[in-house]
Amino acid sequence: MKYGIAHISIIPMRVEAADTSEMVNQILFGEHYKVIDKRVKWVKVRLSHDDYEGWICIKQFFEIDKAQYLSLSEDSSYYNYNLMDALSTDSGDMIPIGLGSTLPFYDGEHCLINDRRFHFEGAQQPNEKNRKSDVVNTAYMYLHAPYLWGGRSPMGIDCSGFTQMAYRLNGKCIPRDASQQIKLGTTLSFIEEAEPGDLAFFDDAEGNIIHVGMILENNHILHASGKVRVDRIDQQGIFNKELGSHTHKLRLIKAIF
Repeated sequence: MKYGIAHISIIPMRVEAADTSEMVNQILFGEHYKVIDKRVKWVKVRLSHDDYEGWICIKQFFEIDKAQYLSLSEDSSYYNYNLMDALSTDSGDMIPIGLGSTLPFYDGEHCLINDRRFHFEGAQQPNEKNRKSDVVNTAYMYLHAPYLWGGRSPMGIDCSGFTQMAYRLNGKCIPRDASQQIKLGTTLSFIEEAEPGDLAFFDDAEGNIIHVGMILENNHILHASGKVRVDRIDQQGIFNKELGSHTHKLRLIKAIF
């Protein structure tokens, strides 16, 4: 089995091994993975942090050995907490990274991939107390980020990528998709029971979970729909004041921790 790591800012993951295939996810800088299948121009990978699978272009595959993969899985997580920043190499190259990028084997000044050092002084670790207020503060950093199916960055993000990243940057790893996230935590019966940072899930006419957002104070919700935005929420669902109507039908609310 082969192993790899994202050595550039963002790598798109696709449903199938084809340029025309739909993007379903993104691998951010420093995230590592296993290779589980291979084609001439594509490799299928499984991310270490959430087991999400998809195809990436072989030109963007950067191999690491098994020992480094296992060490990365045990390494204390450091992340970039700035909307956009850059790493510099010993040769003077600059590599842009976005909010939520991982800094592997970070020592306070450098991170390391194989024998290549990347200089960066702004990395931080998540707060170990797992406070919901911190999750909300992180979530607000994505406010007005454009909606992008499969996105996980401030340059483009989808509803479940948004909630996953807000929790990930506060030390809580949750699954990639809303249909998986809804299986976590404790179910709340009423909006009045919810606290800022809890997650609200929404379904379609067939009962499929199609959307997720983060509860805020005073019956508001932060969610990715067109862009990351703030709307009202009630027992019926999300009310968009610009449209003057409900846009998403509430299924249930979950306290993740």
